[in-house]
Amino acid sequence: MTTSGPVLRIAYLYPDLMNLYADRGNVTCLERRCAWRGVTPLVQRLEWDDRLTGPADLYVIGGGQDRQQQLASQGLTRRNADQLLSSLGDGAAMLAVCGGYQLMAHRYRAADGSELAGLGVFDAETVHPGSDVPRCIGNVVCDWNGSRLVGFENHGGRTYLGSNSIPLARVVRGHGNNSEDGTEGAVVGSAIGTYLHGSVLPKNPHLADHIIRLALARGAPDFELAPLDDAAEWAAHRAAVRAAGLR
Repeated sequence: MTTSGPVLRIAYLYPDLMNLYADRGNVTCLERRCAWRGVTPLVQRLEWDDRLTGPADLYVIGGGQDRQQQLASQGLTRRNADQLLSSLGDGAAMLAVCGGYQLMAHRYRAADGSELAGLGVFDAETVHPGSDVPRCIGNVVCDWNGSRLVGFENHGGRTYLGSNSIPLARVVRGHGNNSEDGTEGAVVGSAIGTYLHGSVLPKNPHLADHIIRLALARGAPDFELAPLDDAAEWAAHRAAVRAAGLR
C-alpha cells in the first residue's frame, strides 16, 4: 500500500439501519481498492441522529426493511438533505442499494398505501403492489457496459423510472426494477441506484472501479487506477452467474 495519491471522502449513510444482506461490504471493498492504489479513503459513518460535517466525494447507502427506511428517511430529510443534494449537484458520486435506492427516488408507496418521501436524486418512484403479490427474490445477472453485473435481490417494491433517469443495466436473469420492463437500477449523473445485494461490489470489481473513478473525477480527474489482481473477485462473479443458472 502507498499513500502518494489523492484522498477520497466517503460518507457512509446509516450503516446500522441500512445493512441488509451485508451491504457494508461495499464500503470495505471501496476502502481496500482505493488503498491498494495509493488513494486514501476517509470514511465518515453517519448514524441516525448525525449531521454530515461537510461535502463528500462519494455517498454510500445500503438496504433496509420498511421500518429502517422510515428512520433513515427522517434522518435524511430533517438533517442532511441539503448538504447531500448540494454535493451531488456539484458532481459527487453515489451508490444506493435497494431500500437506499428507493429513498433516493421521489417516493415509496408501501403495501399498506402509506407513502414515504424520497430525496428525488433519481427520477423514479417505487410502488409495493401488496403483501399478496410475490416478492422479487433471487440471483440476478445483468448486461452492463459490454460486461455483466451479478447480485442477489429481495424486494417487494417495484421501481419505475422517469424520463430523467436511465437504467443502470438490462436484466438477463432476475426481476430487476419491476419484473416488467427488463431494467435494473438507475443512473443520474454520477449517482447509481441498484437492487443488487451481495454485497454487490466485491464480486463486481469493474463496477467498484467505475464508482471510484466517478468519485475521483472532480478532485483527481487524471489519477489512473493501477490494475489489481482480481482473480478471487472474478471467481466469485462467475460463481454468481452459475448460481443464476447461466454460464
